Amino acid sequence: MAHGTQTFSARWDADVVERLARRSELDGTNKSRLAERYVDEGTRMDEHPGVVFRGGPTGRRAALAGGPDVWEVMATLRGGTARGEKAVAATAELLNLTDSQVRVAVRYYGAYPEEIDERIKRNVEDADAAEAAWRREQAALA
Repeated sequence: MAHGTQTFSARWDADVVERLARRSELDGTNKSRLAERYVDEGTRMDEHPGVVFRGGPTGRRAALAGGPDVWEVMATLRGGTARGEKAVAATAELLNLTDSQVRVAVRYYGAYPEEIDERIKRNVEDADAAEAAWRREQAALA
């Protein structure tokens, strides 16, 4: 995969450019970065029907439409003892999803494993830090 930046010139409808300018002002980001995000997320959603992108305190992330984040699905799937189709079925049951929804997450993971693995890692680190803080609080109260 190529990294770095390239110049890209496009002619867009004036209304689209105006909406982009308003949105970039509200988000506090420049139009080029916002347009790049929209194009990136849009092409990923086209490539992986059923995946959407959501914002939040930890940034934007891939999620199942009407469901959990892709990283949550993959953490659940990989955290169980079942493998193959049994893992898909077990994950679907645990998360109240269909097998097809789990497969959407697995396909997205197959295309972007580093992104999802980083989310899983960050969640584990955050949970470990929260538990350590709780233990310190408990020790202080003892």
